Amino acid sequence: MNKTVSLHTLGCKLNFSETSTIGKEFLKNGYSIVDFDTKADVYVFNTCTVTENAEKECRQLVRKALRNNPDAFVIVTGCYAQLRPDEIAKIEGVDAVLGSNEKFRIFSILDDFRKKELSCIYVSPLEDLNQFGKAHSTDADSRTRAFLKIQDGCDYKCSFCTIPLARGKSRSMNPDEVINEFKSLVNDDYKEIILTGVNVGDYGKNYSTDLYNLLLRMIEVDGDFRIRISSIEPNLLSDEIIELTATSDKLCKHFHIPLQSGSRDILKLMQRRYTIEDYRNVIEKVVARIPDCGIGIDVIVGFPGETEKHFNETYKFLTELPFSYLHVFTYSERPNTKAITMDGRVEKYERKRRNNMLRILSDKKKNAFYNSLINSEVEVLFEAQNENGLIKGFSSNYIRVALPFNENLINKIATVKLKEVKDGFVIGDLVEIKNTFELRCL
Repeated sequence: MNKTVSLHTLGCKLNFSETSTIGKEFLKNGYSIVDFDTKADVYVFNTCTVTENAEKECRQLVRKALRNNPDAFVIVTGCYAQLRPDEIAKIEGVDAVLGSNEKFRIFSILDDFRKKELSCIYVSPLEDLNQFGKAHSTDADSRTRAFLKIQDGCDYKCSFCTIPLARGKSRSMNPDEVINEFKSLVNDDYKEIILTGVNVGDYGKNYSTDLYNLLLRMIEVDGDFRIRISSIEPNLLSDEIIELTATSDKLCKHFHIPLQSGSRDILKLMQRRYTIEDYRNVIEKVVARIPDCGIGIDVIVGFPGETEKHFNETYKFLTELPFSYLHVFTYSERPNTKAITMDGRVEKYERKRRNNMLRILSDKKKNAFYNSLINSEVEVLFEAQNENGLIKGFSSNYIRVALPFNENLINKIATVKLKEVKDGFVIGDLVEIKNTFELRCL
């Protein structure tokens, strides 16, 4: 009987790509991967520590796994494991705690997966988090998009963030290795490759290169594909990257650019590396050069010291910016951060109210962005699912588009004329399916 493993990811797309790589190691060692809700011999949890909820969810999931199989071997890894291994080891049923360095060496660290009375902890100290663990994840049921990890760690000192403590200093994959991994994904017919990392825009410092030069190499690869940058800090979104995105059809016309606060006072307390004026200038540059660019923004509400006046400054600042959606995060107190010691705690009900206000603003902005492009033509990568007779996909500029289901569109990039905004997506008319390349890189 085959041994089985279930893998569960908490947190960001980077975590998902790393979980996928962990899963491949289990497959190489004779395991079958099964759904989390079924009985498995081994459960692996790749955790996040950005919010308090992620930690609570980890505890709940461990208990749920053991209800499925009380004899299962439970491994907890990821950022939460790196930062609070002793706390995790005390969770009943956890057998092994693996830190950020150790997550890719499960089979060399653990010689068997039999439950023992005590948990084992394998966590490197922060100063030793200098290795780069290669990872990418792909769609389970189609070859539509892949997430390629090119960078890890962070040298920034944002006062609310534990990621530098969990993942160490900024480091990057060797550029030649990135290109090899990239070519492999293109040859496997993945149409969209999303570049991921903790701070993607910081790519290349340890190789005397940068993200712009990596993108130059990527767009020269033969194949039918497009590249999307998962997220990029405003101080790292250079004029060269903006110009390259404007002129190359291989780069998605979409940037996700964290802001966190539109208040000068709060942004300073957060220890971000730009000013409100800097941020506005970057957005205006993008829109001036790429008028139909999709722009996403991260915002945190309820940061210590954020008064109603500060929040209103953020709200006003955002209403004046040309963006297409928000990711709104409610501030969560994290141990070992500077922010947790700050005065001016915002009550949780008030954090929730501010979060709801910005989510409503996000919906309005997205609807306005979608409507502004009605009757225009966009390039859409369609997915495999049949959703109530519709096939859906994302445009280059991150518009959710739907057509009547057509299996010939699965994993194809097609030109679509946008017709009507409906239920959070845009109904369109098919113009043409782009020709696919027969040439594959060697």
